[in-house]
Amino acid sequence: MRFTKMHGLGNDFIVIEAVEGVDYSELAVKLCDRHFGIGADGLLVVEPSHIADIKMRIFNADGSEAEMCGNGSRCFAKYVYEKGIVSKQKMTVETLAGVIMPELFVENGKIKSVKVYMGSPIFESSKIPVKSEKQKFIDEPVKIDGKTYRLSSVRVGVPHTILFVSSFEESFMKELGPKIEKSSLFPEGTNVDFVKVEDEENISVRTWERGVGLTLACGSGASASAVVSSLLGRTRRSVNVHFKAGVLLVEWKEDNNIYLSGEVEEVFRGEIEI
Repeated sequence: MRFTKMHGLGNDFIVIEAVEGVDYSELAVKLCDRHFGIGADGLLVVEPSHIADIKMRIFNADGSEAEMCGNGSRCFAKYVYEKGIVSKQKMTVETLAGVIMPELFVENGKIKSVKVYMGSPIFESSKIPVKSEKQKFIDEPVKIDGKTYRLSSVRVGVPHTILFVSSFEESFMKELGPKIEKSSLFPEGTNVDFVKVEDEENISVRTWERGVGLTLACGSGASASAVVSSLLGRTRRSVNVHFKAGVLLVEWKEDNNIYLSGEVEEVFRGEIEI
């Protein structure tokens, strides 16, 4: 089977075209293993669509299927454009979270960056979902292991829960991340974003991804973090989101739509027996 390894700021993916008779969940676990496979945060599968230009399926490293992925969708758009599967620089991509619209910016025949429409944030607790009597779960106190944290949850394709921090301590994130992810508050689990506000136009983020663990970057996490930061008056509606390997631009427009922009890269191509 042929594959392409890609990444958006270190958030890495294996991209393959649809294969009949394959269990993609099992394949994702095998291929994403960083010791015995290719190694990646997730597997992206290219499939035909009846409602959009192309369809993207996303499988996390643990085999679970995700509804959407910001960085994954940007890598996906670059892949299908450069492979000639979709010839449009503005395309529509079917996902489990609905149809998204990536836009590729090309300079001198090369893709400089990819911008993707992430949809509108969902704040209703029942739709994220969060087990709460409140309509919105924003800046709510939650007690974990005897300590109270103020959490905010929003759905941007997938559930995200934001915790503002003053610094990034890996041991703290690795300990608290899975406890929030698997908390009974979240029936479907949740991604956890640790957010440090630098100023009104810049935030730094580390994401504990549901079914993956700590990742170098997360597009939907960047979007959710930017929205909640703005909603709470900590930043403007457009912010630079800093990860370990680079920066993503998130624009939360007045019409409630979110746009995510940044670079994506192909790492290598290869073949592997399955």
